[in-house]
Amino acid sequence: MTDREFTIFLVDDDESVLKAIARLLRVRGYRVQSFASPSAFLSNHDASIPGCAILDVAMPDLDGLALQQALSASDSCRPVIFFTGRGDIPTTVRAMRAGAIDFLTKPVNDADLLTAVAQAERKDGEIRATEAGRSSLNTRLAMLTPREREVMQHVVAGRLNKQIASDLGTVEKTVKVHRGRVMAKLGVRSVADLVRFAERAGITGGQA
Repeated sequence: MTDREFTIFLVDDDESVLKAIARLLRVRGYRVQSFASPSAFLSNHDASIPGCAILDVAMPDLDGLALQQALSASDSCRPVIFFTGRGDIPTTVRAMRAGAIDFLTKPVNDADLLTAVAQAERKDGEIRATEAGRSSLNTRLAMLTPREREVMQHVVAGRLNKQIASDLGTVEKTVKVHRGRVMAKLGVRSVADLVRFAERAGITGGQA
């Protein structure tokens, strides 16, 4: 049995379902945390842990779709798989539109569940890689002074040094110094690299 870092959070008010699915997933090497209610899950949920959530749709205190919305509202990008005792096309559509990986009907087919979990694992990895990259960009941006951010904004907008100097009420030599510091701090070697950096960070020539 392998020991994946990926953790599966099971939420269902049916204890027998929790035990059966947890057993299947643990045999396949997954870490599993089981919760008998949405409130228990939300109270103990750690979004920093790689994993996905498998949620029952029909639960007494908070249904699965509402729980999915609560996760989204808390800025958690946790991939979600739903299962339900009764298939319902409108509910399925709502779940998928909200970003669910899959919507499975009980009794859940083992192969279908494992396929959905594998897809969720890939999705979670992609999300975390993107977030890590964005965090790295923001860390480097935080190194810039306010004036350096202004210069960066103008450079990304395609302004020449003399135009930037005129806009900022300074001299071209000073702009060149700021521009060099911006590129050094951000670890870029050309204007093209700087523009690509800005695009990844969500910065355009109109904002910095």
